[in-house]
Amino acid sequence: MDSSRNAVELRDVTIRLGRTTVQAGMDAEIGEGEFVAVLGPNGAGKSTLLKALLGLLRPAEGSIGVFGRSPKLGNRQIGYVPQFHSLESAMVLRSRDIVGFGLDGHRWGPGLGGKKRRERIDRALDEVDVLHLAEVPFGRLSGGERQRMILAQALLSEPSLLLLDEPLASLDIHHAQDIVSLVNRTCRGRGVTVLLVAHDVNPLLPFVDRIMYLANQRCRVGKPEEVITTDSLSALYGSRVEVVRSLGRLFVIGAEI
Repeated sequence: MDSSRNAVELRDVTIRLGRTTVQAGMDAEIGEGEFVAVLGPNGAGKSTLLKALLGLLRPAEGSIGVFGRSPKLGNRQIGYVPQFHSLESAMVLRSRDIVGFGLDGHRWGPGLGGKKRRERIDRALDEVDVLHLAEVPFGRLSGGERQRMILAQALLSEPSLLLLDEPLASLDIHHAQDIVSLVNRTCRGRGVTVLLVAHDVNPLLPFVDRIMYLANQRCRVGKPEEVITTDSLSALYGSRVEVVRSLGRLFVIGAEI
């Protein structure tokens, strides 16, 4: 892959949290415009990887590149959709105000005002099909509606890389597929690179280009049919794992996914 067209590069990256090694010797390249699912068991380093890309922590060893530069705080090229539990204090705010943080949530003092600001927010809300919910308090929305709002917020800054941390958690498979389809349609149209952390691969299979699977301090990146196999996951976990296809879905037996 041509490194000049990579959104993310991981070169022999080791990540530690305190004395615990989360990942060791990670090597991966994510091309511009790719849609990549980040999978693996709890504690494998999925959310930690996103934090490293955001510049919130540094690798213990190796180097990380985001569009050819080291990660830094406040990088406006990156849009970030956090896990729900980090949004509890925002539940009483209007959904429009939550989305508006994508324009000026990083600033001290009053936010940006005026007609242009409202128009930009309305366009983002319309793009993810929730303009009709703009005045509804965020806490009254369904899980899928909240995810659409946070996606609109992340897209307001017109990022080149979108990081989504478990946006499908607590959603049934139908609503999960709706969110993945929306992310795919919106980001493909904008040419945005996507890394989406998830536990269930099934809603993602029709849409993702590749999978990054983290387990046992190791990483494997490839197409779904290359990574989600009995042999591949058994090698990654260091123990026997069975991948079974049934009723149009993949089931991983013998390992947490």
